[in-house]
Amino acid sequence: MKEILKKFIDYLENQKNYSKHTIKSYKKDISQFIEFLKEKKIFDFEKVEYEDLISFINKLKNYNFKEKTIGRKVASLKSFYKFLTIRKYIKKNPTLLIQSPKIPERLPNFLTYNEIFKILEISSNKKNWQFLRDKAILEVLYSTGIRVGELINLKLDDINFVDEVIKVKGKGKKERIVPIGKTALNCLIEYIEKRPNKKEKFLFLNKYGKRLTERSIERIVKKYSLISGINKKITPHTFRHTFATHLLDRGADLRTVQELLGHERITTTQIYTHLTIEKLKELYEKFHPRGK
Repeated sequence: MKEILKKFIDYLENQKNYSKHTIKSYKKDISQFIEFLKEKKIFDFEKVEYEDLISFINKLKNYNFKEKTIGRKVASLKSFYKFLTIRKYIKKNPTLLIQSPKIPERLPNFLTYNEIFKILEISSNKKNWQFLRDKAILEVLYSTGIRVGELINLKLDDINFVDEVIKVKGKGKKERIVPIGKTALNCLIEYIEKRPNKKEKFLFLNKYGKRLTERSIERIVKKYSLISGINKKITPHTFRHTFATHLLDRGADLRTVQELLGHERITTTQIYTHLTIEKLKELYEKFHPRGK
């Protein structure tokens, strides 16, 4: 069973081009399922029945896993069993009868114009290279809406200062071109001139001249959010949500935002329309004489 799992992981990595983070999650989920099967004395995926899958899901619920986590594990199982069917390890696919749990829709957290400008302005107070780096990171996050994993993997030659675009390697190693604003580009120029390791190909570096980690970016975002006095939980992904919301708020169409964010499906992008609708309702209630 573990040998088949190994082949599945290889398939995700080399044929599906899934990200390392996604592959790690799939491996963890299927390994957990295998351990469950061993407890039930099942050592062949072909012998797994619908009832076994339900038993596994119920066990997850008993361990108080969140609906979102259970939904991900079910998605992992469905993907795994699809692989088993394609490769003819099994004749029937019991996961076809399993419905993914309905996950309550949560609107993503985003910043107002005043809040984002507060953070960006406070980060421009000092001029040593680390402050210039932090300023550039925050400006790039808001200017492009890229993911934190995409940010740390940016290289110097991914920045096109002439055409004012950056090359981003997204999920599944797919590349896309994203416009970047002049303010962010100017911050990058200032930072690049002062950064310590001129030979390092990666753009954003730590004090040792090596590539920053995702955790480091999270700390930088948290630091300036706290300094700005904004009482919200703010992460690098909040900048991505803010980027999308502000574009739609100012008239961008959904397809354009989908392309900029690198979403495969427009349904993923549609969550941001709820945010703009909520704002419209808020303004309506505030200004219309019969709004409340």
